[in-house]
Amino acid sequence: MDNQQALIEKVNESGRQRVPFLLLVDFLGINPQFFLLDQLKQEHIDIDFPNYSTLKKSATQPSIKLKKHVADFTTYKHKLDIVKHHIARGNTFLTNLTCETPIDCEASLDAIYSSAIAKYKIRYKDEWVCFSPETFIQTEGRTIRSFPMKGTIDASIPHAEQTLLLDEKEIAEHYTIVDLIRNDLSMVSTDVTVKRFRYIDTITSSAKTLLQVSSQIEGQLPDNYLDHLGTMLFTLLPAGSISGAPKKKTLDIIQEAEGYERGFYTGTAFYFDGTNIDSCVLIRFIEKKQTASGKQLVYKSGGGITFHSDAEKEFQELSDKIYVPSF
Repeated sequence: MDNQQALIEKVNESGRQRVPFLLLVDFLGINPQFFLLDQLKQEHIDIDFPNYSTLKKSATQPSIKLKKHVADFTTYKHKLDIVKHHIARGNTFLTNLTCETPIDCEASLDAIYSSAIAKYKIRYKDEWVCFSPETFIQTEGRTIRSFPMKGTIDASIPHAEQTLLLDEKEIAEHYTIVDLIRNDLSMVSTDVTVKRFRYIDTITSSAKTLLQVSSQIEGQLPDNYLDHLGTMLFTLLPAGSISGAPKKKTLDIIQEAEGYERGFYTGTAFYFDGTNIDSCVLIRFIEKKQTASGKQLVYKSGGGITFHSDAEKEFQELSDKIYVPSF
């Protein structure tokens, strides 16, 4: 963790000096990457955030087609059963279980990045691309906000919105995550409240439209929080929506069940403009991996597992999340 501590001090200093930066933190926080904004081009990194972008807009945005090779259900269920075993023993109440799925796509990572339509987009060299719909935290003055996203359904299903909002498993999962994020924000801020609870976001891809459920939680930071910005950010990591509760034990369960390295998938990207932070959870994620037969694209996706989870529904949700968002 020496690398992490040195980076925390660098972020603290940037906060004190009000120097803008991009911070990328992998899921386990063992390989965080810090960049001043004028370093992004030479590092072959592009970002497209609501208030800052390196993206050159093209006249046309072609739809990206993916062919996915989803693992067999038996393999996935074995991983889910490990999580369910720990839930039954009281070791976890909610665990975010993910998998990597090989995909075929004729487009390059750069083309995928340019064409995808998302609130947050990042292309990291020729290694991975992310088009995330989920805000992690935002600051505005002394106010800090988080927007956990939990609960997904295919919008074409009859009465999809009502089905999603009334689903017992989804309700329990969302309550757990909101409570976890509220507790996390309480470690760095005061007067933490839930401002909006379980509202619907719509996400469109070339394959289908999805509905997802989010909430908004906010608190008040101390006057001098920028002097300790790095310390504050790492106190909140990893994001509760892509780990689980209780967080520390659930991280061990994830390592046991998943059987692969998430890397930067489900990590966090922070953009600091010199005054405020905006950030996203690194989901909707395509990575280029080296295999015995050459380079292979994989799409990493998953969902929250609770006592009420149905294996077939969770497997379908994992598959539904393999898409490139577009008009």
